[in-house]
Amino acid sequence: MSRVLVSYFSASGNTKRVAEKVVSAVNGDLFEIEPKEKYTQKDLDWTNKQSRSSIEMRQNIKPEIVNKVSNLEQYDTVILAFPIWWYKEPTIIDGFLEENDMTGKEIYVFVTSGSSPVDSTYNSLLNRFPKLNFVSGRRFTGIESEEEYKAWIA
Repeated sequence: MSRVLVSYFSASGNTKRVAEKVVSAVNGDLFEIEPKEKYTQKDLDWTNKQSRSSIEMRQNIKPEIVNKVSNLEQYDTVILAFPIWWYKEPTIIDGFLEENDMTGKEIYVFVTSGSSPVDSTYNSLLNRFPKLNFVSGRRFTGIESEEEYKAWIA
């Protein structure tokens, strides 16, 4: 049986809630991709071109991550979870993938969004990290059943 790591970034708590459901469904371990400097509501204001998140996305600034994954080699499967920002992954996700060697691992991506589809985000990751083994991408809202999470990974 493969070992599963559910790694997530959640600025507002939505992705965290879904990640906790997924980790329970797949019997994996949970890892928070936590920025050194937490995001405030003002930082997340996508309508303000001067907000922290807008600047990070526009200038490809990768926030410093507080902790590192220990013993990454013990995992065969990594589930990467995050909200969609500007139709792609937040830059902290790019930084996480650059800092951790995911070579040889199956990587499943789930995103949280009220309406944006996973396609452009998933394709962004495929283009930025062509040597990694991305298996599947899916958008979750948090209302899915445990069976839906299990079926996705199966």
